Amino acid sequence: MNKPDTFLIRPLRPDDRECWAALWTAYLEFYETSVEPEIYDSTFARLIGDDPQDFSCFVAESGNKLIGLTHFLFHRHGWKVENVCYLQDLYATPESRGTGVGRALIEAVYAAADTAGAPSVYWLTQDFNETARKLYDRIGVKTPFIKYSRP
Repeated sequence: MNKPDTFLIRPLRPDDRECWAALWTAYLEFYETSVEPEIYDSTFARLIGDDPQDFSCFVAESGNKLIGLTHFLFHRHGWKVENVCYLQDLYATPESRGTGVGRALIEAVYAAADTAGAPSVYWLTQDFNETARKLYDRIGVKTPFIKYSRP
């Protein structure tokens, strides 16, 4: 297990493509889903692009290896003048869990939101994701909202 001070949180770079794809694949597998190769291509292009309406990504790096990622997006909100920040994906490799990497990735998103003037950061998780929810209960506030989606 890595010590909390042995990793670096940084923005995703173009040369991270292969390692990022492996992390994102593991994240998707955790949620028992997958996406087509063209989705990997479009998502990566958006993550490294410069359109402020696209997603951004921070990665956690340890010993020249990526051990975690987070994807986040700023968007308008009908109840606020400022944009808000949606943290869509958060993943840490199983061997890096418990080292503070998840917290550090969330805090990096918090800092990016502060820099962008976004007053809130929110995310969703599945109710069975107990390990992650222990962290979320310490670093966020659980809301009473229930998500619905189109069938």
